[in-house]
Amino acid sequence: MSDDEVTLELPDEVVTAAPVRYVTLPGVTGPVALVTLDNGHDHTRPNTFGPAGLRALLAAADEIEAHEPPVAAIAVTGKPFIFSVGADLTFRTSVTDVDQLRPMMEALGRLGHDAFVRLGSGRLGDRKVPTFALVNGAALGGGLELALHCDHRALSSGIPALALPEVFLGLVPAWGGTQLLPKLIGPERAIRVILDNALSQNRVLSGTKAFELGLGDVLLEPADFLEEALAWVGRVLRGEVDPAADREPVERGRAWADAIAAGHALADSKVRGAAPAAYRALDLLALAETADRADGFEAETQALADLSVSGELAASLYAFDLVQKRARRPVGGPDPALARPVTKVGVVGAGLMAAQLALVFAHRLEVPVVLTDLDADRLDAGVAAVHREIDNLLGRRRISPDQANRYKANVTGSLSKDTFADADLVIEAVFEDLAIKQKVFAELEAVVAPTAVLLTNTSALSVSAMAAGLEHPERVAGLHFFNPVAVLPLVEVVRAERTDDATVATALAVAKSLKKNAVLVADRPAFVVNRLLTRFLGEVLTAAERGTPVEQVDHALDPLGLPMSPLVLLALVGPPVALHVAETLHAAYPDRFREPAGLARLVAAGRGGVYTTGPDGNETVDPAAAAALAVATGPDGAPPPPTVDEVREAALRALAEEIHLMLAEKVVAEAADIDLCMILGAGWPFHLGGITPYLDRSGISETVTGERFTAPGVATLPV
Repeated sequence: MSDDEVTLELPDEVVTAAPVRYVTLPGVTGPVALVTLDNGHDHTRPNTFGPAGLRALLAAADEIEAHEPPVAAIAVTGKPFIFSVGADLTFRTSVTDVDQLRPMMEALGRLGHDAFVRLGSGRLGDRKVPTFALVNGAALGGGLELALHCDHRALSSGIPALALPEVFLGLVPAWGGTQLLPKLIGPERAIRVILDNALSQNRVLSGTKAFELGLGDVLLEPADFLEEALAWVGRVLRGEVDPAADREPVERGRAWADAIAAGHALADSKVRGAAPAAYRALDLLALAETADRADGFEAETQALADLSVSGELAASLYAFDLVQKRARRPVGGPDPALARPVTKVGVVGAGLMAAQLALVFAHRLEVPVVLTDLDADRLDAGVAAVHREIDNLLGRRRISPDQANRYKANVTGSLSKDTFADADLVIEAVFEDLAIKQKVFAELEAVVAPTAVLLTNTSALSVSAMAAGLEHPERVAGLHFFNPVAVLPLVEVVRAERTDDATVATALAVAKSLKKNAVLVADRPAFVVNRLLTRFLGEVLTAAERGTPVEQVDHALDPLGLPMSPLVLLALVGPPVALHVAETLHAAYPDRFREPAGLARLVAAGRGGVYTTGPDGNETVDPAAAAALAVATGPDGAPPPPTVDEVREAALRALAEEIHLMLAEKVVAEAADIDLCMILGAGWPFHLGGITPYLDRSGISETVTGERFTAPGVATLPV
């Protein structure tokens, strides 16, 4: 099927127009054609390129070519605060015919190349004029690629996000990015932008950082950016400055090959072969060294078409939709109008987690925060830790000196819970012992106002049991943060048996104010993330106990491309914390959560994990830790240790079973909430879609439970 036979029309496309105005610059013969990308919305709806938007670029090029007098140059900029954030792929999830999808993506790839080449090359009939990208705001994906097609680039220092995020979503930059970027800044830096940043939770560059990498020829302040950028264009056209003169030469040959090899090592460390887009991008970057533009661009188009019909892309787009939409509007929550105002926060405890909570409340809510503890030294240390982190925020220029002083003044300590008498919200972060937490809540109820909301940060214990002896259990809920609190965006808002709507609404509103994404969960042991991670980890540790070597056990899940291996995760969480959760779940579900004997031995041996760092800086398995995990002697006739494949299958089957049971228990509203929790709380990758799309497309869901978690085509390819 040729491109001419493919219908590329998006009924719901928000078209980014490309109106042209002609600007006269002093000392320049002929006007400069200024194209302004604008979809007619404010900055909250960024410019994107669908088929109609790309055709608008071609129409702009036609108009410029026909203009009299002939133009001296072409410049492209965006509406205020936004350049462009790339391709509009919303149609991808609505195509139900896979055979139709591939030619559509091929046609879209070629249309994008045609539009960008036509406008960015500046070839107007028989002559060539200089082209300029005046990047005034966010430039992602195709937006950045359009800028790369231009001869010269001016960047605003106020750009908040500049990136090529395609590999994060399971695609590749396919409108010139893989071919143009390495020739501009070198393959090593191009790999940083295309691969490393994308696979590091979709990290972006500021305008200043992008300029330092060589993506721009001049860096200008946001104020009066367009005026200053056009003045710079005039200086270039008059020959007063040569933007290309300061560009670093790009080495070819061995240096290019070494960069690609390093890129493969990076991809292996990040996705372990599980996400094909990373490796396809490296192939294209390698090709860019020698290929001409036409061949390189066609290779990008073929890669785009191939990846568009992959299960990884389907899962990634599903995950992206969860994070962008569902995460912002928690499902099942009560009327937000029921939320109570919070003007003062209390934190019970002064340890590491309590200090992290105090910091995020002080920073985001900007209200007084008081910590309490039974020990004066511990209390002082906790308050001091918060103040140090405020200084760190100031040092990183995340807050102003005035904000730092105000936050410090707001964070105080007290040895008496009486200080909570005027607090609107109090959260406890004390030792994970039910009796201790019940005592804390009883003491709080005696001093707080009748309208105060009481929250627990427990990772596994029953919130209902904590509130059972209170006069007003309806005002108790869970607000479970993940460590590190400042980094991980998820909070599980736990509705206990008697929690009322006002308390839930307040907890959800507070989570939003803290810039966290909340998922509403029912009060079941370990809630969502810890329950699934513990079930998953339990299978891995059981294999180690049965004699499978620790190194093999820890890499059994590599084909999933998880952000870290299970035993590295164990070290991060801390074996004592993992043991507490495992024991809680074993008590609740002994048929599925085995007694964590090996983990208990590891904790008793005082080991913080199974790896140790040698004098050379390399990590190796700690023999003492491995010995603690393994069973000393097995019974006669015991089965042989599980193979790596058997460990992986057991872990995945366990996940499928547990998710099925959690949905039956109505721990969350839908499987999508479980996926959202795993993405935001455990950092599981988009190419898995969280976890349920992977279980569906691998057939494990139906094998274990008799049904899929999502309908075909929702998070997997249509069938």
